[in-house]
Amino acid sequence: MSRLYDTIEPNVIDEKMLQKAVEEQGPQEELGQLAKREGIDYKDVIELQLDFRNILKIDNLWQFVNLTKLQLDNNIIEKIEALDSLVHLIWLDLSFNNIEVIEGLEALVKLQDLSLYNNRISKIENLDTLQELQVFSIGNNNLTALENVVYLRKFKNLRTLNLTGNPVCENEQYSMFIAAHLPDLVYLDFRLVDENTRELADIKYQYVIDELKQGEAQALAKLVEEQAKQKELEHHKLLDMIQNMSSFEIAESKLVKYNEDISQLSDTLMTLEMQTVDQLEEIIKDFERNIADQVSTFIENVQGMMAQCRDLENHHHEKLLEIAINTLEKIVKSEFDEEMPDDVRLLFVDKDTIVNAVNASHDIHLLKIDNREDDIVTKAKSWSSSVIEEVHKNELNRNRNRVREINQYIDHLQEEVDNMESLEQME
Repeated sequence: MSRLYDTIEPNVIDEKMLQKAVEEQGPQEELGQLAKREGIDYKDVIELQLDFRNILKIDNLWQFVNLTKLQLDNNIIEKIEALDSLVHLIWLDLSFNNIEVIEGLEALVKLQDLSLYNNRISKIENLDTLQELQVFSIGNNNLTALENVVYLRKFKNLRTLNLTGNPVCENEQYSMFIAAHLPDLVYLDFRLVDENTRELADIKYQYVIDELKQGEAQALAKLVEEQAKQKELEHHKLLDMIQNMSSFEIAESKLVKYNEDISQLSDTLMTLEMQTVDQLEEIIKDFERNIADQVSTFIENVQGMMAQCRDLENHHHEKLLEIAINTLEKIVKSEFDEEMPDDVRLLFVDKDTIVNAVNASHDIHLLKIDNREDDIVTKAKSWSSSVIEEVHKNELNRNRNRVREINQYIDHLQEEVDNMESLEQME
């Protein structure tokens, strides 16, 4: 999983190496010669290839401020560093090196494709700022814990993941675990995540994922609260500082800074609230699916029971019709000796009359069964709709109340600043 350099002369990224790489990868022929004579501005370079150069340490890349693609694969790099100036980087290849820890990537907020394949990494970490990440290759490393993959849930744009060659892949629950915990993943280890695997994974890890989502929502809410408290504390400290200042110019600059902080606080709180809304929306969707499944199962059971009732009614109708006709024949032959109410005896005038009466009774019974089934199904669907509607209503009210609280809090802070400005002007 690494490249040894006992017999290899390590190199550093110096001006000579950079100049040569840029010239080799730049335009050739007349245009290339002209660029070579006039010099190449590193700010104009958007792609740089530094693979197979025995580089031990990353350095001297600060001039490539517009770089979008960087290849540092197949070297002997031990630490990720000196990349803070490459804020426009979209594609980074650090595969086939000797890296042990993921670090130094915080500034690469636009990064979409990251390869750390074939290194010595044992933990996925320190990638929180890479929210645009879509492709992540970290195969052939030392990852052993399935739980470490849960860290990747925070990357909502991640669609392709390669973990092949890690000890974690030997776990028999590996594919199911990944499919359940990363529901938006399209490709895992160069293979399409099929719907069957995804459905089985959802069933197997349903309760685990539900608890995980609840935990994430609670953690987000706690983070919002802590950040709000921290901001409030900072603002009060700033207010105290402003009140104790004697210099008008200093106070004025602090007030400007305070206004900027209030605006930033408002943006942060609103952003966190939107993230909370998104997470709760996913939880509500899962709840809706579960309710729909339960109601569907209930309706199927009801329809099955009602079908049995119809079968029993049909059987009852056949037996009743048979008994009625036999009774009619006995009455006609004066062989029926049992007592019979007068209103019932009136039905045994002829065969058509008694058959019509029995059929009418049968139709009424079937209609009652149908009406009962329709009533139960309608009420079940109505209950499901009302529960879901109530959940959405509660979430909408929660969101509105939260936004109102944020606005009221921001208005309160702004009012304090305005009062401070008024006092400052009066003095």
